[in-house]
Amino acid sequence: MSDPKKLFIKTYGCQMNVYDSERMAETLGGSGYVEVKTPDEADMILLNTCHIREKAAEKIYSELGRMRPFKEANPDLKIGVAGCVAQAEGEEIMRRQPMVDLVVGPQSYHKLPAMEAKVEAGEKALDTDFPEEDKFEHMPKRPKASRGPTAFLTVQEGCDKFCAFCVVPYTRGAEVSRPVDRILTEARDLVERGVREITLLGQNVNAYHGAGPNGDHTLADLIWALDKVDGLERIRFTTSHPNDMDDALIAAHGECEKLMPYLHLPVQSGSDKILKRMNRSHTAESYLRVIERIRAARPDILLSGDFIVGFPEETEADFQDTMELVRQVRYGQAYSFKYSSRPGTPAAARPLVDQSEADDRLQRLQALLTEQQTEIQHSMIGREVSVLFEKPGRIEGQMIGKSQYLHAVFADAPGVERGDIRRVKIVESEKNSLKGVLLD
Repeated sequence: MSDPKKLFIKTYGCQMNVYDSERMAETLGGSGYVEVKTPDEADMILLNTCHIREKAAEKIYSELGRMRPFKEANPDLKIGVAGCVAQAEGEEIMRRQPMVDLVVGPQSYHKLPAMEAKVEAGEKALDTDFPEEDKFEHMPKRPKASRGPTAFLTVQEGCDKFCAFCVVPYTRGAEVSRPVDRILTEARDLVERGVREITLLGQNVNAYHGAGPNGDHTLADLIWALDKVDGLERIRFTTSHPNDMDDALIAAHGECEKLMPYLHLPVQSGSDKILKRMNRSHTAESYLRVIERIRAARPDILLSGDFIVGFPEETEADFQDTMELVRQVRYGQAYSFKYSSRPGTPAAARPLVDQSEADDRLQRLQALLTEQQTEIQHSMIGREVSVLFEKPGRIEGQMIGKSQYLHAVFADAPGVERGDIRRVKIVESEKNSLKGVLLD
């Protein structure tokens, strides 16, 4: 029996890429590959790329340059590029880096075994199409090996919103939702392997409209279906658009005990002028009304958001509108970035604002967001939370997990195992975590 081939995957970007990397590893497992932790021991290296961050493509070309010594040491090494940069760059990757053997877009991962066989035969393999078939239907069933207590599960891909700054509609395609029965099958399989919390993923997850037994299901319908899965204790979802927070989904936050009190709801800007330029199709006021309704349904919910500063034509007055919105909402977590153009997007041709001003605005926004996060974490002291413990801490006997609000919590927990959910009283707030003591 021949030794298994070794696969190293480096994952960039969003949670969906983490999920995709898992599925690619499983798919290539059928071709005899097992995952390894370092590239120097691999027979194939896959870079699963993200196109969201600034100069994403150039960073991948630099990373490929760092792979060259591995190729020189092992001429039989296969190097592949997957993900959104692969979709956007296509043949250009192979032209600029001839050592690359395989380029595959995010909708074609199910074709990896055939592409790998082509590479083994000495040919290059490229597939950045948007195939009609469902890639998930053509991937192998997940192996039954046990895994950690949390997992991602992609339920929707692509986006029809066409925000002016975003490449997702071009790299992931139009919105597509997976059928309910296939999601439930995968969720039950994950639970059998030890998973207790599932995060539902989608580029625009609350636009979910998957086929169900009695017609299309919304995300709220899907959550209630997952609520009936025995052994699944927690449900989360990300990332959402404000315009798709319908009444049923808002109500689920107040009524479904398994749906955790945490919501990531990007607004991007507090200026209606900039929101219109971004093609966000909501206003600051409509966003705030959604927040009011969510908090009426679940008063203790922790909110997270995304912000872009320095978008073309943004003035100081526009920026102050963003700061005012942040003050009104009060975010427990947030992600904020300075605008950088993405080739092919509508905003890419617009003139940038002064970069020193954009840098200054980002610093001021992040200072406010950090202040809010610190205050909200400090307010947790003395409260009881439910913690799903995931791994041992640095100190013997210590365990680390996540509260229902997605705060990292550590506690002295002798006898507690991965996957245990325990009541914890918070006694201290640190920069990015909370310290607690077990109550049971």
